[in-house]
Amino acid sequence: MVDYAYLNQMLYMGKGAEVKALTEAAVAEGAPVHEIMEHGLMAGMAVVGEDFKNMTLYVPEVLCAARAMKAGMGVLRPILTAHTEDYAGTLVIGTVEGDLHDLGKNLVAMMAEGAGFKVIDLGMDTSYARFLAAAEAHEADVVGLSALLTTTMPQMKGIIGAFRQSRLRQVKLICGGAPVTQSFAEEIGADGYAANAATAVELLRALVERKGERIRG
Repeated sequence: MVDYAYLNQMLYMGKGAEVKALTEAAVAEGAPVHEIMEHGLMAGMAVVGEDFKNMTLYVPEVLCAARAMKAGMGVLRPILTAHTEDYAGTLVIGTVEGDLHDLGKNLVAMMAEGAGFKVIDLGMDTSYARFLAAAEAHEADVVGLSALLTTTMPQMKGIIGAFRQSRLRQVKLICGGAPVTQSFAEEIGADGYAANAATAVELLRALVERKGERIRG
């Protein structure tokens, strides 16, 4: 029988090798993939996210846990690819053009994957054309825009405008990064803003659950 509590603990502690081995054992035992994700990986990352939000965990610990989660997801991903209905939704994420910072974006991407999302990470210095192409190719539910420089923040407005004028206007767009604020997100017409990775995951869930309703995060 799969010991999900132990898997949660190993993930929380950032023990990647143990998480991978436990995930492999769960698959070998015939546990359903959605169960392994929900009770093993997602439950562990949920505690990490809550502790991060409450400042009892900090970025280095969260990154370790997220890497451990990715080790488990590496086992499940080939199975999930054949059963896309098991994903909570699809997120395309990237740092906007002209910006070469990606720590916050990477953390959001890893925590979103731990929350059951299919994540397409476009990396840094991402043009509006690449965001549009990836969103269309992967049928994205949400596109995440990240910026650390005040000089690259205007790129977000241009990207949102490009989506609104395209056939992908139904895709939800969220933004974040150190200089980004809720008021800026509202000004540029984003569907949501997240101050950190934990709240970004909460926002993603809310947006996917309420696809037909425009909300502010």
